[in-house]
Amino acid sequence: MSMNKFRVLMKVVELGSLTKAAEAMGFTQSGVSHMINSLEDEFGFTLLIRSRSGTKLTTNGEEIVKTIREILKWNEHLDQKVASIHGIELGTIHIGTFTSVAVHWLPSIIKDFQQDYPHIEIRLAEGDYREIEDWIAEGRIDCGFLSLPTWDVFDAMPLHQDPMLVLLPMEHPLSSQASIRLSQIENEPFIMPSKGSDDDVNRVLERASTKPDIKYTVGDDYAIMAMVEKGLGISILPELVLRGQRRNIRLVELQEPYFRSLGIAVSSMREMSPATKRFLNYVKNYPKL
Repeated sequence: MSMNKFRVLMKVVELGSLTKAAEAMGFTQSGVSHMINSLEDEFGFTLLIRSRSGTKLTTNGEEIVKTIREILKWNEHLDQKVASIHGIELGTIHIGTFTSVAVHWLPSIIKDFQQDYPHIEIRLAEGDYREIEDWIAEGRIDCGFLSLPTWDVFDAMPLHQDPMLVLLPMEHPLSSQASIRLSQIENEPFIMPSKGSDDDVNRVLERASTKPDIKYTVGDDYAIMAMVEKGLGISILPELVLRGQRRNIRLVELQEPYFRSLGIAVSSMREMSPATKRFLNYVKNYPKL
């Protein structure tokens, strides 16, 4: 069995298509099909269900892919370790992130990191907190930015305390105040981030024993800002999300400060690859966070 066959299978699983996988990896479709057939012959069972709409894993395929993902991860670790012995920093890091970190932190971090480590490739996967946690647990990514606390089984490194702010329409009666108590907004129409992105707001409300009048649940932070601007309600979001926004809304601090604790997590600090370890140390000491 070869690593190339495993990589081809994982690309087919990722893209859901033999044709797309072939295009992405520079192979012919027949070549990809041959490698998948070869793996199925070696394993003695079918890995993929092929149809006009694409491909998906069989039940046996779902089981075997978990092990293949681990094999590829440790093969990558081996390549990186051998390279580091020769004084070369190389490898690929798969990083999970969410929008505000992807917009305000990662462009500068990646630019500076790749100037210092040009042979380390970075691949990003964007999702919400729950998706990133699942990806770490499944081994789909090497590390992920998250709002802490996260799962107990992960190793996490705190990075930044991000203040939570109240969003108000400009004409709102409370918009002239320098700060607001949560009790003052309990009866206000509230726009809530949707499930998967609501952890930060829920922590604030639960700590203050506040139950707002939730009128809308919205998945996009910028949609929340637009709705507040139009007077459809108020909301609470982290400062990093709001940084640089130009909407006609008022941002007010809470009298009792609340923070989103931003950090980066891995499945195990002991088992992470040399390239991932290098990236985490770089982020930990990055002066612009």
